[in-house]
This record gives sequence, C-alpha cells and structure tokens, in this order.
Amino acid sequence: MTDPHERHDAAAGDIPAAAPDVAEVVEAEVVDAEVVEEEPVDGEVPAESAEAAGEGADDGAAVDADLTQLLSETAQERDQYLELAQRTRADFDNYRKRMTAEVTAAGTRARVELATGLIGVLDNLENALAAAGVDPAAALVGETETEGHLEQGIVLTYRELVNVLMRGGVQPYDPAGEQFDPTWHEALQTRPADGAATGTVVDVIQKGYRVDDQVIRAARVVVAE
Repeated sequence: MTDPHERHDAAAGDIPAAAPDVAEVVEAEVVDAEVVEEEPVDGEVPAESAEAAGEGADDGAAVDADLTQLLSETAQERDQYLELAQRTRADFDNYRKRMTAEVTAAGTRARVELATGLIGVLDNLENALAAAGVDPAAALVGETETEGHLEQGIVLTYRELVNVLMRGGVQPYDPAGEQFDPTWHEALQTRPADGAATGTVVDVIQKGYRVDDQVIRAARVVVAE
C-alpha cells in the first residue's frame, strides 16, 4: 500500500518549473546589445574623427584667410607710409633748395647794396688821383710814385677799397671796343668814329660794375654812329 505522502511528493515532482519572465529576458538582451560595440571597418574613419577633422580644416582655412587679409592690409599701410615718406622727402628737398636760393639771393642783394654805396667813393678817389697826376690803374698794381703823404694815403685807401669789393664778388668792366649792349652799357652820346663799326663803343666815360651776372652800374659810354 502506498503512503499518501509519497504520492503527493511524486505529483509535486511531476509539475514543471515556472518559465522565466519574458520582460527579464528582453531586458537582458537589450543590455547585451548596448555593451557590444561595432568594430570599425578597415579604412573607414569614425564619424567623430571625421567631424573633428572637418572642423580643423575649417579653422585652418579661416586662419589662412585672416593671415592673407592681414598681409594685404600691412602691404597697403607700407605703401602708404612709403608714399608719405617720399612726398615728405621731396618737400624737404624743395624747401632746402628754395632756402638755399633765398640765402644766395639775400647775400647777393647785400653785396649789391654795399657795392652801390661804395662805387661812388671809388669814383671820388679816382678823380682825386687823376687830379694829383696818378693813374688809378697803375696805383692798383703799385706801379706809381707819389710825392706827398696825402697822395700816398689816397692810393692806399683806393687800393684797399678795390680789393675789398673784389673779394665780395664786385668786378669793374671797361667795354671799350665792344659792341654796344643796353644790358651792360649806357650810351651817353654817339659820334662818328673812323675805323669803328656802327654801334661800337669808342669811349668809356665811366666804367661799369657788376656782381656775377648782375649789373650794379652800367658802363657809361660813347657809341660810334
């Protein structure tokens, strides 16, 4: 006779175990799927690396563009400063030339004014020497003899004054025998002259003076008809 407890245990052993929960199985599969990472294919650049490379290329292009623009602006500024320096130098050269010309002209005017006042003194000294029987030209080179102290003083004064004027660029000129030129000569009269062409200076009444090419006093002459 079988024990009722044994039959109950046997029946219990025949009942199959409960099946696992479906939700738990799906969740485990999802977790496994997330853990698995895809291996990159040979030669294929990952998306993140490609994006970073693209951003780097864009940044490099922007830097090149900025550098090109900076170089262009720098070149323009250089050209502007160079042009300004050239204009400034040209203006300074013109100013220097103008000032040099003005200084030279001022010096010439000063010499002319001084010589104009001294020429009359020379005329008076020459007249005094002529009255004493002394040739002014001979007195200049020391080829004359004077008897009195007064004549000697006049000769020395005349010689020194002429030398001072010559050192200042003042030159006398005697146009005898030259063709009359109204720029340098002042005709006081005309007269017939044998052997002289018409318009020739046949006599010099008063010699002229000049500084370089500027006439201080025109020579006063007689011209042949």
